[in-house]
Amino acid sequence: MPTTTREQADLMAHSADHDRRWLILAVLCIAQLMVVLDATVVNIALPSAQHALHFSDSSRQWVVTAYTLAFGSLLLLGGRLSDLFGRRRTLVTGLVGFALASAVGGAAQSFDILIAARAVQGVFAAILAPAALSLLTTIFTEPKERGKAFGVFGAIAGAGAGIGLLLGGVLTQYLSWRWSLYVNLVFAAVAVTGVLLLLSKHSSHARPRLDLRGTLTASVGLFALVYGFSQADRSGWGASSTLGFLAAGVALLAVFIALERRSEHPLLPLWIITNRNRGGALLATLTMTVGMFGVFLFLTYYLQQTLAYSPVKTGLAFLPMIGVLIASSTTSSTVLLPRFGPRLLVPTGLLLAAIGMVLFTGLDTHSTYAAHVLPGLLVLGVGVGLVSAPAISTATLGVDGDDAGVGSATVNTAQQVGGSLGTALLNTVASTATTTFLAGKAASPVVAAQAAVHGYTTAFWWAAAIFAAGAAVCGLLLRSGAPSLEPAVELVPA
Repeated sequence: MPTTTREQADLMAHSADHDRRWLILAVLCIAQLMVVLDATVVNIALPSAQHALHFSDSSRQWVVTAYTLAFGSLLLLGGRLSDLFGRRRTLVTGLVGFALASAVGGAAQSFDILIAARAVQGVFAAILAPAALSLLTTIFTEPKERGKAFGVFGAIAGAGAGIGLLLGGVLTQYLSWRWSLYVNLVFAAVAVTGVLLLLSKHSSHARPRLDLRGTLTASVGLFALVYGFSQADRSGWGASSTLGFLAAGVALLAVFIALERRSEHPLLPLWIITNRNRGGALLATLTMTVGMFGVFLFLTYYLQQTLAYSPVKTGLAFLPMIGVLIASSTTSSTVLLPRFGPRLLVPTGLLLAAIGMVLFTGLDTHSTYAAHVLPGLLVLGVGVGLVSAPAISTATLGVDGDDAGVGSATVNTAQQVGGSLGTALLNTVASTATTTFLAGKAASPVVAAQAAVHGYTTAFWWAAAIFAAGAAVCGLLLRSGAPSLEPAVELVPA
């Protein structure tokens, strides 16, 4: 059949994108970094924001929760929108919306405006994050180059939270808490300029109807699940509000799966997640995020409250881990993954991460950074680097162009749900351990410090167990050998 004018234009657009693929990768990494670091860059600024806007301790968590609820619940919809309306257009829309919401949040003179801005940030993050990752999967298709690209992207995904801690500390200490939000305007401006200059316009070959029933059940189900985890963080796992939202979330997601089986145009084609390699990679991504939140949450508290580090010094303390993580991530995706495949790399990385957590369990009120904190950070960085890029690459491999957006959104959803679960679970564990330690002891600053560290180390033990369990399950699910573009296979352990 003769090539149509539209097909010729698309071929030229794909060729132009391929020629500029490494510059496009840099732009996509900037967009990804903005979204990832925004989960932590605001954390260090929270005390200053609370002082300026006069909101209570009980309200403080909503600055984080408003963002995560909107982000986590709308990711699958955001991914499908990029498939329907074009990834370039969707990415630009997400970047501009995120920047405007950041500007409003930075200028907020009341708590309500700040919370509303954070929620809108989450909405646009859910639009831009899948678009960025799906562009990466469609532009880099040659295995060797794909490994390099996902190595860089995976390093950003793994290190972004740590970079956010450092950036948040610097901005808060030397400028203002408001700059933890204003800084997004810089990231977004650079990314939008790069997208408009480098990415070609592509015509959409198919415009299937949006799965409204699937969209509603998935969005509300994910909202209930993430909100239930946040309730567990505040009210405990036995609270009726926690159990109610978690049960509703699970039930709605079960309905969503049932609907997707029969839908002509499903929001999430089930073959994307029932492939063994993709399913194992998504589980690895979720597991890694659960455990990583234990590091950034409790190690930040330990460095600032126990070792009396400043916000900037706390951020700098994570730099060795970030450096090792970047090196491990790029090496694993370019050299090791094509040779050994994800079945060896991912479980090994999760086991190394577990060992890093075990090293943190030895911390006490007299520990030092060089002797007791740094070794765990280095081991953890190597482990997370072995997981992050190979898992993201494997989770998106074999998803065709028409479903690349929603396929990428499943990776982002695993990250978001993992972060919410990790925060709720590990914070509850730490709080319970601290309370138990204090029972029957005379109150004093020394005892309070010892109790806090006991809570942190208990959470580290749990995180180590989560990493180890994830390694075992992923070892059963993932296939041996280098990943390949294979048909979907049901999840049956080898």
